[in-house]
Amino acid sequence: MNFIVHLTISLSILSIGNCIRWNMQPNSRKCLREELRENVLVKGEYEVTQVDNQQVDYVVKDSKNHILSQKEDISSGKFTFSVENYDIFEICFSSKTSNNHQGAIQEVFVDIKTGVEAKSYEGIAEAFKLKPLEMDLKRLEDFSEAIVLGFKDMKKRADEMRNTNESTNKRVLYFSLFSMICVIVLATWQVFYLRRYFKAKKLIE
Repeated sequence: MNFIVHLTISLSILSIGNCIRWNMQPNSRKCLREELRENVLVKGEYEVTQVDNQQVDYVVKDSKNHILSQKEDISSGKFTFSVENYDIFEICFSSKTSNNHQGAIQEVFVDIKTGVEAKSYEGIAEAFKLKPLEMDLKRLEDFSEAIVLGFKDMKKRADEMRNTNESTNKRVLYFSLFSMICVIVLATWQVFYLRRYFKAKKLIE
């Protein structure tokens, strides 16, 4: 019994999505960015309060400006797309007024789920005839795998940052040594030049 309670609490904590709500000014634009690894499913829901002579559009693009999802004059709905490669994705909402209408503030709500959060475990349970506890165990297994992959991504980025820092430190060291050598050479040349100059002027012997 305690295991089931603990499992339920764990799943409820892990199932929290990325929800955001804001007030959009007329003729404005707001974008949300998400960094995702490869082979990730993304599902989103949105809801916009309606105002006469005013509309809100949305578009989802990757870093290469490829459009993954787009719709105009939205009120409420859903969008789904899959990520094939590691990339940064952007969803932008734009407010537009018509006929020189002054416009009004619209409330926008967005709920974005990625990876395991976006999977429909009810459909999986029906397809494979899983019991509720088995479905929860499957969900927990997927979440655990997602966490492990997340830690691997973090380690990979940490290694890349460390390599970049080490490379930068070496370049700074070499540049500092080069600068010191240049200063020493310039100072030595200046001393010999002034010595010859003063000898030519017979100021020193």
